Amino acid sequence: MHAHDVRTEPDALRDALRRLRAEVSKRIVGQEAALDEILMALAAGGHALLVGVPGLAKTLMIRSIAEALSLEFRRIQFTPDLVPSDITGSEILEEDAASGARSFRFVRGPVFANIVLADEINRAPPRTQAALLEAMQEHRVTAAGESLRLPEPFFVLATQNPIEQEGTYPLPEAQLDRFLFDVRVGYPSADDEVSILRATTGAAPAALRPVLG
Repeated sequence: MHAHDVRTEPDALRDALRRLRAEVSKRIVGQEAALDEILMALAAGGHALLVGVPGLAKTLMIRSIAEALSLEFRRIQFTPDLVPSDITGSEILEEDAASGARSFRFVRGPVFANIVLADEINRAPPRTQAALLEAMQEHRVTAAGESLRLPEPFFVLATQNPIEQEGTYPLPEAQLDRFLFDVRVGYPSADDEVSILRATTGAAPAALRPVLG
């Protein structure tokens, strides 16, 4: 391997991240620090926990990143009644119309995607949180009696509200350690709010071009 090859790979990654950031910024005004941290986590092959109140474009930011990368995106709304099979998938009983024979078929859950948004992850009970966190660690899920590999690349971007704590199940330290970045998403500045108002009033969202897909 030549020294030129060692330099080229980081340079190519830096250029790809720069183009991705520019593409996502067509829709996201402000939040530069949060966007940079999310992109660094993805570049390192890690997951990120986004902490911020509702309404700060966290979902739009993640959806836009997936679109610019041409990756499959799924969103899971975590609630107290969510069970592990709602994330990983479940078996359904099917009957063959011709023979009448019955068999089970596994229907894959929303975790089988490239970028999974776990919205308000601390609202689901620990058993359900653990099902997702196991998938984050192993890139596999155990269902229907077998171990199934998740698609690659596989990233989980989870959100939680730092203010509202009633009815939540805080993530223990061992599970928080599964996230490479703890991203703090703050309020936009007054100038950014004006730009957001202009960009979202009476116009369709900007179309994004694939960067790496």
